[in-house]
Amino acid sequence: MKLVPKDKVIHAFSPHMDPVLRVRAGEIVQFETLDALGGQVQNEEDVMNLDFSKVNPATGPIHVEGAKKGQMLVVEILDINISSDHGVIVAEEGFGVLKNVVKGFKAKILPICDGHVIFNDLSIPIKPMIGVIGVAPEETEFPTGTAHKHGGNMDTKEITIGSKIHLPIFQDGALFALGDVHAVMGDGEVCVSACEVPAIVTVKLDVENRTIEWPIVETKEDLYVLVSLSKLEDALEEATRVAVKMISEARKLSFEEAYMLASLIVDVGVSQLVDPNLTAKAKIPKRYLA
Repeated sequence: MKLVPKDKVIHAFSPHMDPVLRVRAGEIVQFETLDALGGQVQNEEDVMNLDFSKVNPATGPIHVEGAKKGQMLVVEILDINISSDHGVIVAEEGFGVLKNVVKGFKAKILPICDGHVIFNDLSIPIKPMIGVIGVAPEETEFPTGTAHKHGGNMDTKEITIGSKIHLPIFQDGALFALGDVHAVMGDGEVCVSACEVPAIVTVKLDVENRTIEWPIVETKEDLYVLVSLSKLEDALEEATRVAVKMISEARKLSFEEAYMLASLIVDVGVSQLVDPNLTAKAKIPKRYLA
């Protein structure tokens, strides 16, 4: 099994990235990841000296042999192993959903013990997930903190152990990277961060000769269309449109009939509300797409 160490990181997804590793389709790869703050906050006072140029590192990128522009990269998440006994959550004035709650910066160190995150007197079961995951975009460079069609900082809690994420490929080799693991996060990530942790992530990378418009997360029972745009209303609309299109094609229905069926079976929600592009998700039960 090949390993990508945590010192091989990017802070932007670019069409012209240099790969740090080459793998074959079907290979299993491990990624050592830093936390979203680049490991800079080990004590709550450290947040005052945060270097924002080191925030949201993603480990990689790697070149997947045989991956061609116009195809789809399939990333099966086999394991997420948190590599610390604590995480950190931060809040910042002017950011998050409630922009005026915090003055300046605030950080809180959260112990992790026996599979739980400890917040004061509360013990919260961990549900490890990947915040940043993506490939080289088609034309525009995106900071790792921004999500779009290439993936990026989608902060979607369904991107977790046992799931597969399907990503459109815009450059030969895909140039895949991931990072920003959370021990636990609620939909919305409302204060601008989750329980940020370093981790070792194990994935299997494969390629399918299919074209998709936006990233899709596949769980055992459902598909989630992920759309990230600057306005939440636009993201919700686009996620709905793609879900209806998928139903129309799978069930051989007119778009109008598929639209009505979607109103019965599709759940539209929010992954995150705090990054430059906001991420909406539309959940389709797979049994209706058979």
